[in-house]
Amino acid sequence: MSVPGFYGRWAALYDRIATLPGVGRWRRAAADALELSPGDTVVEMGCGSGANLPYLRRRVGPGGRVIGVDLTPELLARAEERSPRAGLLRGDATRPPIEEGEVDAVLGTFVTGMFADPAGVVEEWCSLCSGRLALMDLSSTDHPLGRPLNPAFRAFTAASAPASTPGDVIVSVLPGASAESTLSRRVDEGRERLTELTTERRFERFALGFCGLLSGQVGT
Repeated sequence: MSVPGFYGRWAALYDRIATLPGVGRWRRAAADALELSPGDTVVEMGCGSGANLPYLRRRVGPGGRVIGVDLTPELLARAEERSPRAGLLRGDATRPPIEEGEVDAVLGTFVTGMFADPAGVVEEWCSLCSGRLALMDLSSTDHPLGRPLNPAFRAFTAASAPASTPGDVIVSVLPGASAESTLSRRVDEGRERLTELTTERRFERFALGFCGLLSGQVGT
């Protein structure tokens, strides 16, 4: 199943997960990490159902612009309901329909692990941005209290992949499962590229280390 087809089919469930109690704290932190000012233009790549858009809107104010890019029409429809003043574009975050020089900040949440070439995508986003770029992603954890939950996390990751099968979910709970290593590798590659291309970086962890937020200043 295609990515838009998968997320369109499960749009309602995806939205409920995206707005679970407690997740709002992560989203506020992501918006804060961009250090937005009133009047700024900010783009969220892979905005999904728009859970981050209200946080971004509050920081750029009525004179700013919030743009959300996503492939899935059903999710964009929910984003429109949640934040009707946002500019929503249907497009591929790996080739965003954004002109260079138009953007003060870029946010990507829970999307880096989906890209075959996350380093290249992050580099592309940096080329569009004159301010800060932030990546918030899920990956397995080394936190002492979180490590026992890694198998459940791998199962969730496998089940939420567009091409997943029940067999993939079963295999994912085995030690060293490829579902975990692929996600972790992609997240790490995206973070490494952001680290190479930015200054004034900050890194925060949430949810026993399962959620990481890396941000940095593009350019000087």
